[in-house]
Amino acid sequence: MSKYTIAGESGEWELVVGLEVHCELLTKTKLFCGCPNVFGDEPNTNVCPVCLGLPGSLPVLNRRAVEMAMAIGTALGCEIRPSSFHRKNYFYPDMPKDYQVTQYDEPLNVGGALVLGDGTPIGIVRAHMEEDTGKTTHMGGDGRIHGADYSLVDYNRSGVPLVEIVSAPDLRSPEEARSYVSELRAILVATGASDGRMEEGSLRVDANVSVRRVTSHEFGTRCEIKNLNSLRSLVRAIDYEARRQVELLEEGGSVDQETRHWNELEGRTSSMRSKEEAYDYRYFPEPDLVPLAPPAEWLAEVVAGLGLMPADRRERLALALGESSEAIEEQIATVIDLGLDDLVVTTIATGADSRLVMARAANEAAQHPDAARQLDPERFGELIGLEASGTLSATQAKAVLAELLTSGGHPVDIADQLGFKALASDELGAVIDAVITANPGEWERYVGGDDKVAQFLLGKVMRETKGRANGKLVAEALASRRG
Repeated sequence: MSKYTIAGESGEWELVVGLEVHCELLTKTKLFCGCPNVFGDEPNTNVCPVCLGLPGSLPVLNRRAVEMAMAIGTALGCEIRPSSFHRKNYFYPDMPKDYQVTQYDEPLNVGGALVLGDGTPIGIVRAHMEEDTGKTTHMGGDGRIHGADYSLVDYNRSGVPLVEIVSAPDLRSPEEARSYVSELRAILVATGASDGRMEEGSLRVDANVSVRRVTSHEFGTRCEIKNLNSLRSLVRAIDYEARRQVELLEEGGSVDQETRHWNELEGRTSSMRSKEEAYDYRYFPEPDLVPLAPPAEWLAEVVAGLGLMPADRRERLALALGESSEAIEEQIATVIDLGLDDLVVTTIATGADSRLVMARAANEAAQHPDAARQLDPERFGELIGLEASGTLSATQAKAVLAELLTSGGHPVDIADQLGFKALASDELGAVIDAVITANPGEWERYVGGDDKVAQFLLGKVMRETKGRANGKLVAEALASRRG
């Protein structure tokens, strides 16, 4: 990535960013009780005395949440350590207990790294477990508490299991931050611990932003931007906040350590509150939970259950394709995101044309990913062979694939049922000759070297053959006639 700096009147400034990513876990129930962990239910229906913090209720740790947290730590190269839970004390209306159960000085996952697509390693400080808060909705005004007519609280989310992944302050541009969150999201989804849906709040990002002179090695005063829920907001908020701090420092002012809110509509951050320090939360050990020390056998089971991570899957696809280009990289990203890479790799291994396999998977099959993941690679390869040989045109192959995905069957039988029969070479030649005769001006331009006309002539042939012709063969035939 290109170097990101901010020019000031007195010189250039460098951006320093560390991210805290809050990942809700895909458990069936909450972290310390049996309430359903479901998004979108009627407010305050998935609650009980434990997640409401009622007197006399006691928490019981969710085993599956611990397994998912260990899977995340393993995928990020962390050391899985014995850990303990603490009470983090603070008051907000969405915290019915007035404290949050979290891991403080003994987190489950410590150390690790995430490698960006360009090879830049970003350190992982920790990935600890905690419970989520409820959700407050401020009604009226701009949706914030100031100026709101009233507020509503939904405790369905209170107690939902979270893993907070804290990066080292190694990021140096908004685009690097975007790349980091994008790759982290892919890893979290690959572990099965998260659905990665930022729009639903199951993945939320806090960005710690500071600036310093490009010649300095000292960190500047940081501001934390809370609850960024899209990659677009992440990039815009970091860029705005960095420039705000540079402008402030260039004017002789100082940056206050504080928590700031990002306003997407206005494209700016604004102060929320002074940034709390650890002592403000009055941490103390959670007396109702024993320390968590997963045995080696349990960790080994979790590790054994992990599949390939996104970087490994990209490498496997690239090797199967045997080539790399920007267009192919985009298709690779789509195929991996939808979990179709096993289908692609296995189909290519049958001897099918790799470019066609990737194109059909990343475009047509991607429209029906659930069905595509169940598609028989042998039959998919058979369909690709029919298209590659010219037996089916591209349009016909797409139609057969659509039927294959919805109803199953064999490609040859489906093609027969749909009435797709390849044009004989003499029949195709006759159609091409007729198109040339009917369009002498365009043909003359094409013969004269105007390659843009080729698409016009090809379209005419496809129209005359009602899509039965193979576009590749038509293009070759036109080129051979031009000489």
